[in-house]
Amino acid sequence: MRNFRTCLLFALPAFAVGIHAQASPARPHAIEAFAKGVQIYSCKDAGNSYAWTLKGPDATLSDAKGHAIGRHFAGPSWQAEDGSVVVGEMLSASPSPDAGAVAWLVLHAKSHSGKGDMASVQYIVRTRTEGGAAPATGCDAAHASAEVRVPYSAVYLFFRG
Repeated sequence: MRNFRTCLLFALPAFAVGIHAQASPARPHAIEAFAKGVQIYSCKDAGNSYAWTLKGPDATLSDAKGHAIGRHFAGPSWQAEDGSVVVGEMLSASPSPDAGAVAWLVLHAKSHSGKGDMASVQYIVRTRTEGGAAPATGCDAAHASAEVRVPYSAVYLFFRG
């Protein structure tokens, strides 16, 4: 797992690599969270057809011991137990190596609110995704505005400045 994280760090901008190298044991510059929840899709009219469109996630974030440490919701937003929030903006996406899983992402912080764990996050990485991809069928005129909740899990890495 350590080699995987090291490779992932080098995939981020040099800024993120630099802050990771300066991490102190008292306040690490990277937070690892395990997400478990759903990706919510809505059936929308796409002109000449209908398509499942991502409405947003609804997931609980846990630490390595399984303790809840926050939540993930539309924005995309992540909120820590202390109330601090970071809203991300996508920089890049890569298909998951697992069929039926949502993409792996690198995002940068677009905005923050509150004081706490998410207040100084600069980059967010989503990796090791399972599930969550939009259904391939079931979205048509008869199901316009219908919603589906697709179970997913992922690992999120939050890099703080």
